[in-house]
Amino acid sequence: MPENDHVPGAPEPDDAGGVRLSGTNRVEAFSDGVLAIVITLLVLDLRVPPHPPGGLLTALLQQWTGYVAYLASFLYVGVIWLNHHAAFNRIRYVDLGLHCANLGLLLTTAVLPFPTAVVSATLQEGLNTSDARVAVGFYALAGMVMCVSWLLFYAYVYRHADRLLEQEVPASDFGEHRVRAWAGILGYGVAGVLGIAAPSIALGVFVLLPLFYAISSEGLHQLQPKGILGLE
Repeated sequence: MPENDHVPGAPEPDDAGGVRLSGTNRVEAFSDGVLAIVITLLVLDLRVPPHPPGGLLTALLQQWTGYVAYLASFLYVGVIWLNHHAAFNRIRYVDLGLHCANLGLLLTTAVLPFPTAVVSATLQEGLNTSDARVAVGFYALAGMVMCVSWLLFYAYVYRHADRLLEQEVPASDFGEHRVRAWAGILGYGVAGVLGIAAPSIALGVFVLLPLFYAISSEGLHQLQPKGILGLE
């Protein structure tokens, strides 16, 4: 059954500045489907490596960079889902602008298997330092663009909190999340710079950044000792 243009109990279009509001169910269902496909596609880059008879173990160990790239991207998509879920627990209504911001998130997430495959293949070959730097820089750029899409998402909700958020949710929650998005832009930028000197160090940063976003998915206050231990 199609979702109604106007949700019962939502502000009338005149009260919402002439903007039509709808519920979040279809947005969440569509987003969950996209993220599920993306996280599944990541594993397709892990393949049985070519090897001589008796050399399977060595060949499997030699493609360790592929495992790290997969882990980094799996964590990244998983954390995106956590953050998306946390955001929509606070969002009550969706308008056209938020639909577009959400599609921007999905666009930048859906492309992630590509830079993951580039990093995995390039670092496994290990033949050209220049290519390894480009691969790591490409992945870092993809991470930065994804964080920019989150920044736009949070900023839009913050600006239109009066008509989009649950009544008990303060707009400051999404103002705080903008800081997290800026932290990601900076973090992936630093990782890209580090990758020029040591691509393997950049891979470590790529794994650590999603952990930061997982811990702080409910807000930066989760980084405080009480929040981390669940004592709040």
